[in-house]
Amino acid sequence: MGRVADDEPPSKRVKVYPAELRGYINGQTSLEVASCSSTDSMARPLASQGDDEVVGSKGVVKKTEFIQIIAETLCSLGYKRTGKLLEEESGIPLHSSLVTILMQQIHDGKWDESVDTLSKLESVDDIIVKLASFIILEQKFFKLLSEEKIMDALKTLRTQIAPLCIKNDRVRELSSCIVSQHIGEKPATDLRLKSSSELLEELQRVLPNAVMIPEKRLVHLVEQALDLQRDTCRFHNSLVTEMSLLSDHQCGRDQIPSQTIQILSGHTGEVWILQFANGGRYLASASSDGSVIIWEVKLDGEVLMKHMLTGLEKPVIYIAWSPDDHQLLTCESENCIRRWEISTGECRCIYTKSGCGFISCGWAPDGNRIYSGATDRSISMWDLEGNELESWKGRRTIKTSDLGITGDGKQIVTFCKENVISLVEWGTKTERLIEENQIIVHFALSRDSKYLLVSLMNQEIHLWDIDKNVLVAKYKGHKRSRFIVRSCLGGFEQSFVASGSEDSQVYIWHRASGDLIGTLAGHSGSVNCVSWNPANPHMLASASDDHTIRIWGLSQMKLHTNGKVHTNGVCCNGNT
Repeated sequence: MGRVADDEPPSKRVKVYPAELRGYINGQTSLEVASCSSTDSMARPLASQGDDEVVGSKGVVKKTEFIQIIAETLCSLGYKRTGKLLEEESGIPLHSSLVTILMQQIHDGKWDESVDTLSKLESVDDIIVKLASFIILEQKFFKLLSEEKIMDALKTLRTQIAPLCIKNDRVRELSSCIVSQHIGEKPATDLRLKSSSELLEELQRVLPNAVMIPEKRLVHLVEQALDLQRDTCRFHNSLVTEMSLLSDHQCGRDQIPSQTIQILSGHTGEVWILQFANGGRYLASASSDGSVIIWEVKLDGEVLMKHMLTGLEKPVIYIAWSPDDHQLLTCESENCIRRWEISTGECRCIYTKSGCGFISCGWAPDGNRIYSGATDRSISMWDLEGNELESWKGRRTIKTSDLGITGDGKQIVTFCKENVISLVEWGTKTERLIEENQIIVHFALSRDSKYLLVSLMNQEIHLWDIDKNVLVAKYKGHKRSRFIVRSCLGGFEQSFVASGSEDSQVYIWHRASGDLIGTLAGHSGSVNCVSWNPANPHMLASASDDHTIRIWGLSQMKLHTNGKVHTNGVCCNGNT
């Protein structure tokens, strides 16, 4: 159980240097830069001040840098006088005297002087100096154009910017500005004069952090720490984004849905499958009795029957919501696919294929086409009117009983063999394979289409990184020996894995660690399917052979009728 080892080291914040400056060169958005230091008020380093002095119990935080980012934070929050006082009292300047002069020159529009100051900065690579000089001289160029000094702008371009021998494409764009200015055309939006604060922000992105302190660096470090605390919290399941700085973050189990708040009893047979709509407002369920029910989630969290769909010929084994939740596809066992209008409960189209039946279905992200998996092992694409547009078999040797479509619509996820999943690039019909060493029972795509949750015959659930084709986590503990038991991702940022189980319980794991954090008892038959409400991390639904659907939530969310859990026409005590 737990996370599979990852060879890649954790990402670190790295100073931007030449190889990584291409993104910056292509243009960056800018923010206001706050500066505390000025030429008439500068802190002088104390004679006893050592760069290696540290603060904190772990001995890793340099005092000088710590005070500098505190001063920068005070200034960026608008407390510039307090920031200056900190510099003076500590004897630690926010910036060196040269950088302070440079910033003042930028504010004053002294372009040539600021380029000269740049060349005097110590420990700055030549390429960095050139890039920074380019930024400043480009500003000079636009300033001259704005004053209609076209010949002076041309001279700056020819004698100062071009000789830097960098960013040749940009130089050509600047040349076009002169032509545009001459004939009265408007240049592109990124070819313009910037404010001094925007210019300083651009320089800050190029110059080393030790030369110019990054804006809001302390806030960034605090956010990193909070993100780490949240990501390692096994029970974090809240849509509230604010976190306290006054204590370490830790959620309790009470954030995980663990109490039955409602029992839905509209089916008379085993409930095989259920799925919340993308927006969380509806829930669809299908049963062995041949019924399909559309449930509506009210604003207070109560779930009520909206429609019982009629006209079905066989039990439904697969359902799929349209991207806008206005329609639902139902796939009858080895029979047809039907498209339903949710507002009316009416069937809008029936999809059939001669010589075979369907066993899975899905929607294209634009909602204008659907896909089907058939008993002849083919995948087909259809328009909404029921016309088959394309069909493809590939290397599949088994029926496609599960079907997934990535969010960009480019890849179709299907079974290839009993232990192999195929990711088909629909445009080129090329395949990538994910191979397991056990028979695959079920799979489900993550909401961002980056991960695949795979349930196996050996009572394990695996999480795969699709792009890297890497197994990243395993989940164990649930029971499965005879039936199809479906699992899902859910909760805040899909931080949890939930699964049904043949021992009548629902199992919940922490996605990142693989730890089993909850088992939900209440059903009296095998739990075949679970679905987490995408819009409400505290609502989980489970479908069981006991003919019921249970809605799980937090204990304080219970819907009571005289102290009893509310159901569709039935009241029961506690979780029974």
